[in-house]
Amino acid sequence: MEEKYLNDILPKLSKIQLFSGFNPDVEEDRKILTQIYENISLKKFKKGHVIIKEGEEGDEFFILNSGSVHISRNTPDGDPIALADLDDSMNIFFGETALISNDVRSATVTALTDCTVLVFSSKKFHALCKKEPVLGYRVLLVLARRMASTIRNTNRDKATLYQALFNEIAGGEK
Repeated sequence: MEEKYLNDILPKLSKIQLFSGFNPDVEEDRKILTQIYENISLKKFKKGHVIIKEGEEGDEFFILNSGSVHISRNTPDGDPIALADLDDSMNIFFGETALISNDVRSATVTALTDCTVLVFSSKKFHALCKKEPVLGYRVLLVLARRMASTIRNTNRDKATLYQALFNEIAGGEK
């Protein structure tokens, strides 16, 4: 990316949850944020374009720089479910598990407007973590906390659905 965007992108990076532990005003943190900046690329997507497709393998992490996106996923029967509409003011990112695993995408992200995204490949992330281990430590800690929260929420949701199903069956037997 062009050097002229550095001062615009570093504050944006530090507002993203994965990199929020890095302060652009602290010299060591700014050095790491600058190295992230040097390893990301800018991609543009037109309105309606699919940025990430559920079920496809991915090795890139995305930060929404401008525009808005629609997040959806399919039911087991293949019917789409809308999860959220998000915009760049929310400091959102998606595809973060690609930084640690080339697993399949768990949702589809579609551009609602023309969008620009910052793209960080897992290969570049891993190489940078070898040079700057504190980056890997901090990012993996955030990812672990997010995944733990997701597991807790999923378990709570499963228990709620189980209870509702049980109540429906029990109520239907009377």
